[in-house]
Amino acid sequence: MTNPLLSADGLPAFDQIRPEHVAPAIEVLLQAADEALELAVGPDVPAHYDAVSAVLDTAGERLRFVWGAIGHLNAVADTPALRAAFTEALPKVTEQSSRHAADERLYAKYKAIAEAADSSLSPARRRALGNAMRDFVLAGAELQGEAKQRFQRVQELQAELAQKFSEHVLDATDGYAYYASADELVGVPADAREAAASAAAAEGQTGHKVTLHFPSYFPVMQYAHNRALRERLYVANATRASDLGPPEKDNSSVMRELLSLRQEEARLLGYPSYADVSLVPKMATSPKQVTDFLRDLARRARPHALQDLQELREFARTELGIDDLQAWDLPFASEKLKEARYAFSDHEVKQYFTEPKVLEGLFRIIETLFEVTIRPDSAPVWHPSVRFFRIERPITGSADGGAELVGQFYLDPYARPGKRPGAWMDDVRGRWARPEGRLQTPVAQLVCNFTPPLPGRAALLSHDDVTTLFHEFGHGLHHMLTQVDDIGVAGISGVEWDAVELPSQFMENFCWEWDVVKRLTSHVDTGAPLPRELFDRMLAAKNFQSGLQTLRQVEFALFDMRLHAEPGSEDRIAEVLEEVRNEVSVFKPPALNRFQHSFSHIFAGGYSAGYYSYKWAEVLSADAWSAFEETAHDGGVLNVATGRRYRQAVLEAGGSRPAMESFKAFRGREPSIDALLRHQGMA
Repeated sequence: MTNPLLSADGLPAFDQIRPEHVAPAIEVLLQAADEALELAVGPDVPAHYDAVSAVLDTAGERLRFVWGAIGHLNAVADTPALRAAFTEALPKVTEQSSRHAADERLYAKYKAIAEAADSSLSPARRRALGNAMRDFVLAGAELQGEAKQRFQRVQELQAELAQKFSEHVLDATDGYAYYASADELVGVPADAREAAASAAAAEGQTGHKVTLHFPSYFPVMQYAHNRALRERLYVANATRASDLGPPEKDNSSVMRELLSLRQEEARLLGYPSYADVSLVPKMATSPKQVTDFLRDLARRARPHALQDLQELREFARTELGIDDLQAWDLPFASEKLKEARYAFSDHEVKQYFTEPKVLEGLFRIIETLFEVTIRPDSAPVWHPSVRFFRIERPITGSADGGAELVGQFYLDPYARPGKRPGAWMDDVRGRWARPEGRLQTPVAQLVCNFTPPLPGRAALLSHDDVTTLFHEFGHGLHHMLTQVDDIGVAGISGVEWDAVELPSQFMENFCWEWDVVKRLTSHVDTGAPLPRELFDRMLAAKNFQSGLQTLRQVEFALFDMRLHAEPGSEDRIAEVLEEVRNEVSVFKPPALNRFQHSFSHIFAGGYSAGYYSYKWAEVLSADAWSAFEETAHDGGVLNVATGRRYRQAVLEAGGSRPAMESFKAFRGREPSIDALLRHQGMA
């Protein structure tokens, strides 16, 4: 049998990979990586950066590439057989990764490289070497005996538990459906009703199938007049993967064990808490600095949030007849208040954002601002709705108008069963000047969960969907436009986690510029662009409830940081969340709310003791965007000179230097919170 995981040349053969290919491929690649380690630490490989990299990175990159393809399919095309194959391989991959990362012989060789490092090493390579030395320590390379063995076991257990957490959330989401009658869906937009009716009919059911996947769930919460239906769905969503649902999907013990293991990891490394470990490679220097930042933001936002809530309660009472505003009323009442105040609805706006027009406009912005070209490309894909593109840059001085390949990306836009909720960017491979002399160009995966199109029609995106798409493309551009050739610090690799959201949040700003938005829109029926008058109302509503939204993000971030900064928190998860809500929230959800049980960002998504990064990086991105506001001209904010400076200082530099250095190279100074407060209407 030819194994597509082992025969892939350049790009994964996503259309050929089957669950039975996983185990034999991983066995071969793990063995090859172990052999590479033994060669690298032996006498035949000198203590020289290039020599060690040629041996280790070649085998390691091949394993990472294949394991990444398997993990990606597990996230976007989950089946029982694939999940079983992934789960079986996960402990083996984790064990080897932990063992290699803490190998004393390899650590000693890197120490020798660092001691002998001279001025001939490029700044990027010195950065990569410094990161490697830091990571050896964080991986337990300086531990001995039983402590080292236990540390490696802790890593394996954490990987298994994070996977279990993610599976429980996906299964709880996929496992719920409610078949609503037409009467129950009064108020819900026609396209959402049609999609629900089609989903029910596809199963031979009557009525309208409503699920907990966001494109199905949220239109009902936002528009359904039936309060009992909203409550039913809210309760189902808020109790996912918890003690209030099926025991086999309950994440209660998973959370406790994960937190306990993370604190044990910190103790083994000699840190007071896991939060301290998590912050070592980040911009923030201590848990206190983070909590001070969050509490200061909460203090500034609180008056605005209280006003937001007072207005909403008064409107719900006088206009909607809701005297006791509940959590399941918030999206509905907020949408009705926004319609009353600004005379438009999200559904009205959605008719103008057809997916083909949005993509065309997004690509034009990227091409104009960053001086590249985006073209359709071909590659094997995992689902018929997935598309593939290439990014090229004109070759300077080329007489025939030639272009060089910069990067490629997959776009997987729609929600479906077996696909993890949310939106994300992941890398297939990074930019790398390979030892054999070939340049490996970067490839990204951009994944969203938008409502699929109805037959014969273009998919419609809400303005929030458009913002999400721009956000993920920001991550993708950070990964693909890098000009760094050292794989450890190219693109998003080596970038501090609390700075990695800078390019993504930066891109969101384009969604609020008239000169941009008018090129993104074409009414699904008439083809007319979004009227300027409607955009002005959207702009007036831009900071609608920004105080409440800011406090919500602070609540999540402070809860995350406290969980990981306070040893013993694993026994009082609900209590910590309650304390945080008492401190910063102005509207508390009902006691049945089990938000923490599906908080995948911190329990399965790499944001443990790092969720604050969204607000931290928002300070950076708002200030970076100010540079485009300052250089705007008659054509709007698409100033090519400013775009070139941003591309060169931030996107192309990747992780080759500290994020603060990249920011200052672009802005000429350190960031200020003023721009963020101004953009959110709180200054």
